[in-house]
Amino acid sequence: MTRIIADISVSLDGFVTGPDPGPDSALGAGGEALHTWAFSNDPDDRRVLREGTVRSGAVVLGRRLFDVVDGPDGWDDTIGYGAAEVGKPAFVVVTSSPPESVRLTDLDWTFVTTGLSDAVAAARERAEAASADSGKDLDVVLMGGGATVGSAIEAGLVDVLSLHLAPVVLGAGTPLFTGGTPRTLVQRSVTSTTTATHLIYDVL
Repeated sequence: MTRIIADISVSLDGFVTGPDPGPDSALGAGGEALHTWAFSNDPDDRRVLREGTVRSGAVVLGRRLFDVVDGPDGWDDTIGYGAAEVGKPAFVVVTSSPPESVRLTDLDWTFVTTGLSDAVAAARERAEAASADSGKDLDVVLMGGGATVGSAIEAGLVDVLSLHLAPVVLGAGTPLFTGGTPRTLVQRSVTSTTTATHLIYDVL
């Protein structure tokens, strides 16, 4: 069964970027500390990253995040989806209009202009097809940005929430949660390292 997993790094005070994120500083001031764990040599960090990358049959991201990863300072042959793992699942971008061109032409991009729910549905189809081809159970992963993940949780589209809680207080930035419908979470696992606490919840 294909699950919809929201997977994102967050500060102790609930931000997924630091202050003033933008094209030249995608994670905002101090936001790089959120992803220290993804470049760590700690074996538990590496395992979490590897397992998350391998399970990804399709990945959903918002247009702002796409513009960052496909931009001149974005992903390359050594750093991509899953950091150094450089996974290559199908990618589905939620956008009001497709870009005129794509730099990362070796990746499988689909641009959905009819909303987040349709993007998740398209990603589910891609993940299910990849599961059938590989003989493995693969999932849809919502990698961000924060507004995309938050909106998906609010809309009831998410089955599992995977948080990488970084030991940093950013003070301001892009919040993951902005209110809305209460959600009940059931904690399934906790993995602690020096760079993050990796938390997995079922979303009821």
